[in-house]
Amino acid sequence: MTSYPMTADGAKKLRDELDQLKSVDRPRIIKSIAEAREHGDLKENAEYHAAREQQSFCEGRIQDIEGKLSNAQIIDVTKLTNNGKVVFGATVTILNTKTDEETTYRIVGDDEADIKKNLISVNSPFARGMIGKEVDDIATIQTPAGIVEVEITEVLYK
Repeated sequence: MTSYPMTADGAKKLRDELDQLKSVDRPRIIKSIAEAREHGDLKENAEYHAAREQQSFCEGRIQDIEGKLSNAQIIDVTKLTNNGKVVFGATVTILNTKTDEETTYRIVGDDEADIKKNLISVNSPFARGMIGKEVDDIATIQTPAGIVEVEITEVLYK
């Protein structure tokens, strides 16, 4: 079975969502189904069908999260010694050598990636181009828009 890298933050968020689904959402949905059943004829009972649909979604999401957590290789970058290398979980500040634009990204697992929050997947071309590099190194990265050269200006393990 393959394990998937995940940051400690990402694992905590999934555990929190799982707890919410099991302890709050699931009981609420079960109660909704019971109330809808009391209304009689289930064939034409829209509340019943909506509650069953919610239940199906909730149970599917619970299974999905449990599967992800059971196959996760949780990496807590704060427990690593910062040797200046870009690794999974590191927060990296880069300088685009053409535009002089500085950007900070955190390299995370696929499920945690969110470009709006500058969280990039370890499997993205940008992350793959930076992994193993050190401060002051130049990374040449092939992107859909063409080749981009960036200088690594800071690597934090936070």
